[in-house]
Amino acid sequence: MNKDQIRLQYKKLRENISPEEIEHWSLEIANNLLKLPIWDHSYYHLFLSISEKREVDTQAILHILQGKDKNVVLSKADFKSGKMLSYLLTDSTVIKTNSWGIPEPVEGIEIPPSNIEVVFIPLLAFDEGGNRIGYGKGFYDRFLSECTGKVVKVGLSFFEAEKEEIPATSEDVPLDYCVTPHKIYNFKNL
Repeated sequence: MNKDQIRLQYKKLRENISPEEIEHWSLEIANNLLKLPIWDHSYYHLFLSISEKREVDTQAILHILQGKDKNVVLSKADFKSGKMLSYLLTDSTVIKTNSWGIPEPVEGIEIPPSNIEVVFIPLLAFDEGGNRIGYGKGFYDRFLSECTGKVVKVGLSFFEAEKEEIPATSEDVPLDYCVTPHKIYNFKNL
């Protein structure tokens, strides 16, 4: 299958997930994240879930990060440039949903990609080699290419890895880990 076919397949699979499953599985993913060796860093980039797209709910992850007194960085998509800007989450951060349905900060303290140490990545599908498919706009690939080579890339998925290799280009940035409700995939030593 090509990327568009895989993308369509996983969008359909998501449509069949109930709100109760999203809540339960998102909590399982958050609990599994605690088993990863990623908690000695300071700056964590987290996406805020698009509930209409039935994404992994990241609220529990946000609570873990705040409980561990980590710096949480949220992205804001610039659809004209195709880039993501990153803002530090503070008590005064105002979150609004943009015209694409993405909750994001209105403004704030901008954090350069080079400061970010761990990135939690939304995705539709991934394979056993760490290749992933998102919504096809390339925002995360461009963003990750601006981060340092040491940034830890953690995908979050309700579904297990595809057995077939997902087609990847030189611009596609693979994951280091992917966490599902039932399993942790480690791609760092492949």
